[in-house]
Amino acid sequence: MRYTLEYPSELPTAPDDFLRPDVISGVATQAEAAGFSAVALSEHPAPSVKWRSNGGHNTLDPIAALSFMAAVTSRIRLMTNLYVLPFRNPYLSAKALGSLDLVSGGRLIAGVGAGYLRSEFSAVGVDIDRRAELLDEALTALRSIWTEPETPFTGADFEAVGVVHLQHPVQRPHPPIWIGGNGAAAIRRVVEHGDGWMPIIAAAGMASTMRTAAIENTEQFGAAVVRLRDRLADAGRDPSTVDIQVVCPFVDLDDDASVTHARDALAELAEYGATWAVVHVDGSSPQAAVDYIKAFGAQMIGQPARSRQTF
Repeated sequence: MRYTLEYPSELPTAPDDFLRPDVISGVATQAEAAGFSAVALSEHPAPSVKWRSNGGHNTLDPIAALSFMAAVTSRIRLMTNLYVLPFRNPYLSAKALGSLDLVSGGRLIAGVGAGYLRSEFSAVGVDIDRRAELLDEALTALRSIWTEPETPFTGADFEAVGVVHLQHPVQRPHPPIWIGGNGAAAIRRVVEHGDGWMPIIAAAGMASTMRTAAIENTEQFGAAVVRLRDRLADAGRDPSTVDIQVVCPFVDLDDDASVTHARDALAELAEYGATWAVVHVDGSSPQAAVDYIKAFGAQMIGQPARSRQTF
C-alpha cells in the first residue's frame, strides 16, 4: 500500500493557516520525509457559501499549489484529487496539467473527474447536464494532446485549425490519468483511458450528493474491483497495471486498538485490490498536522521522519 496525503486545508474545520506559504512548504516537505508517496488537492474554482457551510472546505487552485509544493520537494508525487475536466477546454487542462508535470520533473498524477456542484458549474459557465459528455471528450482529447501535441484536436465546441506547438509532458506516453467515480461509466472510462481508479466508499446519501453510484462497504468495493478487472482483461489490458486508491480509515495514532483496526482495514482493502490510500491528518493546526504526519510515517508507513518542521 502507498499513501497519499490529502493536504489538510481540505478538512472542513482546518484553519486558514493552511493557506500560508510557509505552512504549505512545511507540510509538503514533512510528508515527503515521512514516506508519503503523493500529496493531493481537489479543485473548486467557485464553491458556494452553502457548500462551505455544510461540510465543504477551503480550497486552493491545485495547479498553483502543487507547483509550489513541487519546488520545495524532490520525490513526492503531486496529485489532483480531483481535477474537474468539464470545467474547461481540454487544451487548457492539457497545458496546466502538463506544465505541472514539467516543472515537477515528471511527478504528476492527474486524478480527474466530472464534478458535482451545480452552482459551481453555473459559475464557470458550463452546463452540468453535459458533464458526462464533456468528461468523455476531455479524456480522449487529453491523451491525444499529450501524446501527439502537434496534431490538431477538434471537439464539440472547439477546434484547433492548424498544427499546434506544445511541449510533451515529462512522463511518457503521458502522465498517469486516474479517474474518479463509482458507477459503470467510471469503470468504462478507466478501461478506455485510465491508469488508476479513485472510488469513494461511502453511504448512499454522500454518494448521491457527489452524483455517483454508492459503494457502501468493502464487499461492494471488492465486487466493483472484480468488474473493473474483468473489463480490463476483456479489453486486452493487464489489470495489475491499474492502481486503485481508497480512503484510509481514521486512525488515532495514540491508541493501539485504533492503529490495529486501521491496519486490518487497509489489509482487507488491499486484498480486494486497493494499492493506494488517501490519508486525512489532524488539521486542527499546522503543528498538529506535521506531528500527525511524522507519527503516521513511523507507525503506518515505517519511514523515519527526517524533517523537524515546526510552526
